[in-house]
Amino acid sequence: MEIRNLYHPFELQFLEVLEYEAKERKNTFFEMVFVLEGKGTQIINDHRWPYSSDKFFLIFPQDTHSFEVIEKTKFFFIRFHDSYLKTQSNDWIQKLEFIFHNHNHRPGCILKTVTDKPLVRAMIEALIREESTNFPQQQEVIKQILNTIITIAARNISLIAPLNLNQTNVVPSLDLLNYVHQNIYQPEQLKASNMAAAFNVSSTYISEYFKTKTGQSIQEYTMAYKVKLIETRLKFTNMQINEIVYEFGFSDASHLNRLFKKHTGMNPSDYKKLFKKV
Repeated sequence: MEIRNLYHPFELQFLEVLEYEAKERKNTFFEMVFVLEGKGTQIINDHRWPYSSDKFFLIFPQDTHSFEVIEKTKFFFIRFHDSYLKTQSNDWIQKLEFIFHNHNHRPGCILKTVTDKPLVRAMIEALIREESTNFPQQQEVIKQILNTIITIAARNISLIAPLNLNQTNVVPSLDLLNYVHQNIYQPEQLKASNMAAAFNVSSTYISEYFKTKTGQSIQEYTMAYKVKLIETRLKFTNMQINEIVYEFGFSDASHLNRLFKKHTGMNPSDYKKLFKKV
């Protein structure tokens, strides 16, 4: 199986093909693919799904993927590496995390709102035009458009499995996890009483049901998820420890150190050094 690397923080590619080499690949980077026109089949991790114009796909480094082209297709590829993430704002990283931790890695278009399809298409076309110019601040404009596209992708992924508030005493476990992920920066919303109110069930029920479905209490799962997000900060951003302390609502750096070491076996500073550029 071919493994492809990316040697720049991000890369854009327009590709018009009558056929696409049906060869499984794994990337060491993240990839988004927008179909400007054409028909065929997308293949990810042995799942197959038809594609057509205005479809937008998300491919992760661990995914094996390929396309089978039926009609001449115009693809636009957006590829980005962790070094690109390190240059972005903390707020933008939070939006991106929703993609990393919630997408199901199955084939199919991630755009779920009708109005977002022409919006993303217009931005893709803007990227194509901008790449062909030599206007001042070209790279800054490209980055702003790229970040907006990723933010729209995160918004649509949040709609793939919306909170189901109307089922009688039955709450899909995915909805519970999505609720935790969406409210991870709002600790008050993660109290059992507030979660129960959101799903219209009792506090006792939500706590017991959560543990039955996940094997962890709400607090245990929340803490484990926070640690994963902190790992993302340490790997992919230049945030300082005190900034992470403030963002996640820890009382001080010692509190963060104890929690992080309990889950990973090392303190945040040492963990960060593992991923620091030589």
